[in-house]
Amino acid sequence: MTRVYVSVGSNIEREHNLRSCIRHIKENFWPIALSSVYQTGAIGFEGDDFYNMTVGFDSALPVEDVHGILREIENTHGRERGKSKSGSRSLDIDLLLFGNLVRHGGPFDIPRREIVHHAFVLLPLSEIAADFVHPETGNTIGELWRSFDAGIEPIRKIEFYF
Repeated sequence: MTRVYVSVGSNIEREHNLRSCIRHIKENFWPIALSSVYQTGAIGFEGDDFYNMTVGFDSALPVEDVHGILREIENTHGRERGKSKSGSRSLDIDLLLFGNLVRHGGPFDIPRREIVHHAFVLLPLSEIAADFVHPETGNTIGELWRSFDAGIEPIRKIEFYF
């Protein structure tokens, strides 16, 4: 079994899409660990605020199969893929970590580079994976969060019930 962490975000029908996404993840991977939900502004484009969180689970599937399941969950929620990576999203699920796998290029990057660059990824990940060692930096996720300049990207924990 491999420990997997994914980032989940939405800025279109946020509450509905996050709740539905978690139901779909539970149908494919169980048990799961959930971070708190955080509200952040859109980054790189004008749009409604996002709700973001991190989900952790174990899987015996290869990374390509896990990625495929997550893409299908996005598609089920009306995810539109365009030429621009910046834009509003009904649902955005990104593989962050897949055990100690390091793979860049192709349909996804593992570990995802956004981990060390964005509070909306790193803070929720640090809640459920503080002791997990980032396979490229050698630091724990908790250490990365403690050294992160949180003032550069406003983030606010919200009350959210699944």
